[in-house]
Amino acid sequence: MTGMARRRFLAGTGLAGLGGLAAGSFGPAARAATPADDAPAAAGRTGGAGAIPYPTLARPFAMPGVKDQDWSGALFVTRDEARFAVRVGLLTAASTLIREKMTNNLWRFGPSAPDGVYKQVVVSSDDRKVMPAHLDALREVIAHPDWYTAEEVTDAKATLPQLEQKYATAQDQKRSIRVRYARTDGGRGVVAAVTALDADLSIVLEVAAPWTETPKFQVANGCVLGTEPGLANPSRTGHFALAPDEPAERTTLYASVGDMVAGETGGSGAAGTAVAALRYDLAKGQTITFTATCGDEPVTLKPAPRRRTTARLDAAQARVTRGYLTGSGPVGRVADAVRDALSLNTNYDRTTLRNFVMWGWSGAGGLFTGWDSAFDAIEATSVSADLAMQHERDIFAAPPPPNQVKINGPRYDQQNSGPMHAYAVWRLYTRLGDRDLVATAYPQLVAFFDLLPEWDADGDGLLESPYFGDRISGRGNHLGLDDSPVYADYQKVPKKGGSGDPRPNTNLTDVALNAYYALMAELLAKMARLQGKTADATRFEAIHERIKTGVNAKLWNEERGLYLSRYLDGGWNEVVTPTVFYPLLAGLATPERARVLVEDHLLDPEEFWGEYVIPSVARNDPKYCSGGPVHPRSEHFKFFKNYDDKGAPEEWKGAAWPPMNFTVYEGLKRYGFDREAGELAARSTAMYLNAYDRDGWFPESFDPEPDQSIMDSAVDTAWRTYSWSNAMAVQTIHELLSDEPWGDPEALMFGSLTLPGTNSVSNLVLRGHRYAVTAGPRTTTVTRDGRPLFRSEGGRVAVRAFVVSEKGASFDITATGPANVEVVTGNGRTRSARVPTGRHHVEL
Repeated sequence: MTGMARRRFLAGTGLAGLGGLAAGSFGPAARAATPADDAPAAAGRTGGAGAIPYPTLARPFAMPGVKDQDWSGALFVTRDEARFAVRVGLLTAASTLIREKMTNNLWRFGPSAPDGVYKQVVVSSDDRKVMPAHLDALREVIAHPDWYTAEEVTDAKATLPQLEQKYATAQDQKRSIRVRYARTDGGRGVVAAVTALDADLSIVLEVAAPWTETPKFQVANGCVLGTEPGLANPSRTGHFALAPDEPAERTTLYASVGDMVAGETGGSGAAGTAVAALRYDLAKGQTITFTATCGDEPVTLKPAPRRRTTARLDAAQARVTRGYLTGSGPVGRVADAVRDALSLNTNYDRTTLRNFVMWGWSGAGGLFTGWDSAFDAIEATSVSADLAMQHERDIFAAPPPPNQVKINGPRYDQQNSGPMHAYAVWRLYTRLGDRDLVATAYPQLVAFFDLLPEWDADGDGLLESPYFGDRISGRGNHLGLDDSPVYADYQKVPKKGGSGDPRPNTNLTDVALNAYYALMAELLAKMARLQGKTADATRFEAIHERIKTGVNAKLWNEERGLYLSRYLDGGWNEVVTPTVFYPLLAGLATPERARVLVEDHLLDPEEFWGEYVIPSVARNDPKYCSGGPVHPRSEHFKFFKNYDDKGAPEEWKGAAWPPMNFTVYEGLKRYGFDREAGELAARSTAMYLNAYDRDGWFPESFDPEPDQSIMDSAVDTAWRTYSWSNAMAVQTIHELLSDEPWGDPEALMFGSLTLPGTNSVSNLVLRGHRYAVTAGPRTTTVTRDGRPLFRSEGGRVAVRAFVVSEKGASFDITATGPANVEVVTGNGRTRSARVPTGRHHVEL
């Protein structure tokens, strides 16, 4: 490779400036014999209100499960970005090698930590494409021919035997393995164990390049050794070594991954040095272990005794609950689930050289800059400050050269991306205290915001929906609401001027879009004041006030008691969706209108309330679940009857979506509806745990009706490991302890009036302190850095605007009964008060 070609390559991969990134963060070269255990990593590194360094990952490093969706493997990266990958592949009875993109084959995962201290997954040959509920649904069609058309009954009778045979074969041939990893050797290596959970199965331990790198491997004394020039500095070579605890049945070197797959599945594969494959045939319960590490100089490994490796793995597993988000009670189960789910979806971005949260889909597209990622960043703050900061800072990274991955702020074709990333940036500030992120993101957010008036078709200061084409199913894409019926009947309006965005305008003044618009104006004002930009703050505050006035004057339907979208001719858009509540999060609703929205609509089971909440269209709206057949006489298959039926009637026409629930929850908390917020959090969490506990999935969306056997976690039409699903679950974590993004950035909220039972979370890091909270029917306690901070006895309490100093504390408290309250101030003194039932302000 010529010097010019090398520079072009490095510029395209984002590696050219590696030497200047986190200059002091690279660890020493790996010269390990038998690696020592890693010290437990902190759950998050935060400091005071100033800039906080969140560098690229210290190198060399090894990290399990962070390469796309190759969850059974581990990634190894040296100081100069030489990259190696280990993967555990499972051979099926049909000679298929399950080795990557294994979403359908992932049966269970966790406990896990986001920095790879420990990860565990169970992979099965059964991809669950045929499930018992598929068969039951077809049997119901056959059993009730009067409910269905003759064609449907005929199809069911023909399909059922085929699926029964397919399901029986899958169960008979089902083979599963458990894979465990722990980081060792100062983070440069791993120890791992693979256990056969069924009899007579085979695995392939694969050592190869993670992407398009060109390492070379050799086998010596049963170990695999690898070398590769560093992508950041090709004059320096990175090294890799893997040592299994026992010899493989067969070890083969191949010319490519394709050759390896062919050679290990019964065909022929060309020999070479690009891939090493170690084949093991295992009996049920049999375990093989291995050690692997990377470094900047040649590394030598010797096989570690299996007992020692297992002990290391057990110790690392125990460290997960000692040092990372966990808890007890229903919310404790949620804390563990969120920790494990976000750890599973932690990925490595080879462009920015840092970790991020993989939103869903195939995982190969790198960091996503849509609104999904904003929720991911907020969720990640509960699990790892490092992960959250790496993820969100890279949204605003400098753009790479042309024709490379475009990472340059939120994507503009979704008008909710800028507002939601503004919200994420502000939440990371209020939760972690990082001013540097605010300063980095602010210019790009302002640029995004200042383009939005191009969607004001009539110049009244409110925005109309962009036109997304004639295909009705995509008309809600400007807000990520793909097929929302709100946008089915809008009309195209020519656009004059603007940013060059080719989409025309429309005649629909959009409640949701204007709520996002107002929210972004308010957040930019807060960011401007934080940076001393007084003129900017005044401008954005005025815009927020103007939008507030316009929304209340034009989009409040007095007769129905709702904020509704409206056409330019004055006619109302009558479709009712949860976006009617979005003005709460944006601070647009008057207190009286907020009460009407919540009491008359949100809590009405005929509209939004119920066991599964919140449907993306009101239950009594004619558009509810109008995207396909609904069978009201069928108890368990209201929305499903055919195998592989992709035409679900819900999507944004009824399914419960995590970002909607989270947005409504945040609006309720902002307006002080603590009881209702707690109930919404509890129901959201129960829905999340139903899918998580039963199937091991955290899906993209949820069926709006419970007990739907096949669709209650939207498994046929939604992605099964979709990161924003955790927005359902973090609501209960925020109930127990949260920042207060619309108030004092230094303040806390904690406690819950309505979460059932006694719940606790621990190892939750906010602004550099580690908190634990327990909330029950009579007692609520908060500790900070292991020391008592707050205690109440007498009834449930919800505390807001909690600020403690050396001299005292101030807060607002709502109590379900008289309570005795104690606060330990910064100087260690305990101050107490008797609080009567109801809401009160307390100064101690």
